[in-house]
Amino acid sequence: MLRVVKPKNARSKRAMEAREPKEVEDARTAIFVKGTHTGEVVTKVMKELMSLKRPDAISFSKKNPVRPFEDASSLEFWAAKNDASFFIVGQSTKKRPNGMTFVRTFDGKVLDMCEVGVDKFVSMTEFKTPKAAPGHKPLMHFASELFDTHPRFIQLKSMLMDLFNGEVLEQIHLAGLEHVISVTLGPTPPSLNVATADADSTKDLPPVHIRAYTTRLLASGVRIPRVELTPMGPSLDLTLRRHQAADPEMWKLAMKRPKLRKQDVEKGLGKKRKNLAVDEMGDLRGRVHVAKQDLSRLQTRKMKGLKKGFGEEEGDESAGEEEGEEDANPKRKRVKSG
Repeated sequence: MLRVVKPKNARSKRAMEAREPKEVEDARTAIFVKGTHTGEVVTKVMKELMSLKRPDAISFSKKNPVRPFEDASSLEFWAAKNDASFFIVGQSTKKRPNGMTFVRTFDGKVLDMCEVGVDKFVSMTEFKTPKAAPGHKPLMHFASELFDTHPRFIQLKSMLMDLFNGEVLEQIHLAGLEHVISVTLGPTPPSLNVATADADSTKDLPPVHIRAYTTRLLASGVRIPRVELTPMGPSLDLTLRRHQAADPEMWKLAMKRPKLRKQDVEKGLGKKRKNLAVDEMGDLRGRVHVAKQDLSRLQTRKMKGLKKGFGEEEGDESAGEEEGEEDANPKRKRVKSG
């Protein structure tokens, strides 16, 4: 029997409700953890990734003996305590120098992991250009077909999307897109066959290039402005190393979607409903089918003017009465002034 935790006061009740599952999830909180030996390069990389993730980022200043691939109990404890679902663990050893491990959790348990190595790093301070404001949602760009076909790059794309995605928005203002994060791959070797790719092998995998740019909206003479990209940093070159795939049953639960709300179904996001459609402006249009009606039996207001033949008979009598009145009272005639 599961233990039911009851809140003791209103504050703890609000905290428990905030951690309950939601139809639209909040932005993922990422925790940056330093290992026993981090190194200068990994420390700077984690610091600048955290600046892109803010305000949904937590940094552990102390060093921790964490080995995610061997024992992930510490990460699960920190995830439950801080209500976080993403970790970036920095560790530099002789065998795997300048390494970072992306860890994603679900329901307080580790879902999957991916380790990368930092080959090249250029800091933000090297780019003397304007920077994006913290907290703005970036535009993510993935430029390679391997992000949709190869299992290792599919996992990396999913993790980077969860790391930088932020809150789910229904509408985006063009002026609110201040920076773009572009993720590209190096030249794909001919020996890498997508059809027979081994997910556990890192041989011949192309390097990953991550670049960040700020946007400038310039006049173009039309309604859509011309967009210019200016490098703002950081600049990262990564190579894929170890990884741990998600358990199929846990992955199925993590990807399960709740039933759509009535408002979403009416907007056309759910199953298609008969005789209902959403136009280009987002308005719900409905078509009503009515049986053929006999308008001769339609009940209207009882007015004399609507009676059959009323205008012809009474019109002649009224005209005769008016003529008689004019002859009987000639003094009432208006005399035109000459």
